[in-house]
Amino acid sequence: MAPASTDTSGRTSITTRRSTLAGRYPTWTPLTIDGLLDRAAQEFPERPYLITDQQQWTYQQLQEWSQCIAAGLRELGVQKGDHVAIVMANFPEFVATKYAIARAGATCIPINFLNRRDELGYVLRQSDAKVLITMDKFRDLNYLKMLDELAPHWEDTAGGEAFPMLENVIVFSPTTEYRVGVRTLEMLSSHDPWKGYENPDPNSVSDILYTSGTTGSPKGVMLTHDQYTRAAYGSAYCRGFDDGWRVTYSLPMYHVFGYAEGMLTVPFVGGAIVPQLVFDPAATLRSIEQHQCDDILLVPTMTRLVLDELQRTQQDYDLSSLRAVISSGQRSSAGTFELIFELMQPDEVTTGYGMTEVTATTTCTRPEDPRDVLYTQGVIREVGCSGDQSLGGILVEYRVVDPQTGDVLGAGNVGELRAKGPGVTQGYYKKPEENAAAFDDEGWFCSGDLGSFDDRGYLTLSGRLKETYRVGGEQVMPTEIEDLLNRHPDIAQAHVVPVPDDRMGEVGAAWIVIREGASTTTDELHSLCAENLARFKVPKYFLFIDVDDLPTTPSGRARKFLLSERAISQLELK
Repeated sequence: MAPASTDTSGRTSITTRRSTLAGRYPTWTPLTIDGLLDRAAQEFPERPYLITDQQQWTYQQLQEWSQCIAAGLRELGVQKGDHVAIVMANFPEFVATKYAIARAGATCIPINFLNRRDELGYVLRQSDAKVLITMDKFRDLNYLKMLDELAPHWEDTAGGEAFPMLENVIVFSPTTEYRVGVRTLEMLSSHDPWKGYENPDPNSVSDILYTSGTTGSPKGVMLTHDQYTRAAYGSAYCRGFDDGWRVTYSLPMYHVFGYAEGMLTVPFVGGAIVPQLVFDPAATLRSIEQHQCDDILLVPTMTRLVLDELQRTQQDYDLSSLRAVISSGQRSSAGTFELIFELMQPDEVTTGYGMTEVTATTTCTRPEDPRDVLYTQGVIREVGCSGDQSLGGILVEYRVVDPQTGDVLGAGNVGELRAKGPGVTQGYYKKPEENAAAFDDEGWFCSGDLGSFDDRGYLTLSGRLKETYRVGGEQVMPTEIEDLLNRHPDIAQAHVVPVPDDRMGEVGAAWIVIREGASTTTDELHSLCAENLARFKVPKYFLFIDVDDLPTTPSGRARKFLLSERAISQLELK
């Protein structure tokens, strides 16, 4: 056999790595999430799949663990198509449970573990969850207390009148100090293994992922097994995963980034994930060093803090194993990518663009691209055999459309990005009005994002038609914050807009119109939001404005882009 070609670092080149993957997977065979694990367990049974600082699990061990939990779910009465919600951080139990839910033929409802009580309640109710598997506590959040308030006596009656579809609550405690009378995840895991259905359907809905908070605005994006496994293979192919590739990240696996770009990618090459429970720059760097990681997944907020750690401490971290960095999901400030190469010294750095509705990343810079394109969002991702051959081997195609006229625009023109292809969601769960608005007459998904493709096919984002924004990679829906603030007796109007932030990419600024004769304070409003919303949704700034100074349309709606501009100017932000 001829030796594999190498790049200047002496490592296997990206071309060779892609070629090897293409040779192993010459054609695409649709498969379920649990089918992906089973295939890897057969091929790489003794290789580590999940690594923590304390322990590691092989593919075979994760397979058997998931089979035991799946058997426990079946004993609870979970059938094909039932909805099982999970509230869990990046514990090994998340991985085993996620595969178990797929094996049981159920649809997973991965819930943001930063959600507060009412946010959790909304998702449980709207998703028709039959079973909830939840941590008891995590950091400053007490999920059992939330359930006590939402559905009293849930230990005996589960959802009760509050959640009539909810039949069982399963509790996971990282400390194993359980409340008396609860059914535990350990109990579910104690069953004899069940291998799953003989003929699972890869086109069934694997997950319903909720894009944002509470009070009428969050939407559950429906994605299938086949969409996820195609996207995961596409990530491994585009970025050229080598045999045994190891990826570390603290991105939560309830999110498409940590899930589709992390947990589901490495089984294609018998690699391993090294998930972190919380993000800590020093711990992230130690993880690369200790576990000899090839790759790290970051959003720019995290990237900046990792770079700050390297610059500030001058500590001699051994990052010699690091081959690739992907920093994606937000705008990157000037000089970021240059510092990544200088301080972390990877062979390859990539970035991209995507969203939950298109199954994670759909455009991406390529590892072999020149560095000057890293401040774009890349080209439409090449995904090898998992792509739609009628579309030229991709999963999602884009067109740029004039949002006013609907005309398709040419290269260099800014318009709304619209998407179509096998990677695009079929729609939102039980949201007919939102679904009607989300797709145009030709079936293209309307992203709400503004951008343009240049003559080479590289995408540059320009802003958003939508009012949503991202804080540290998490999507925020201003309407839910406004609804909360508008319930305050002293507030006449509240309008939340995004403003730039060096650390988080974007944060919220809330413009407040006070009722005549009333008064409130910034501290009071901040406390109100902090008590009722996930941390990333709490506005960083509260600004007061007279109703006569509020910029509005002829119909009386606030002109939010003008409020953003005014906030940036008043706060002297860049």
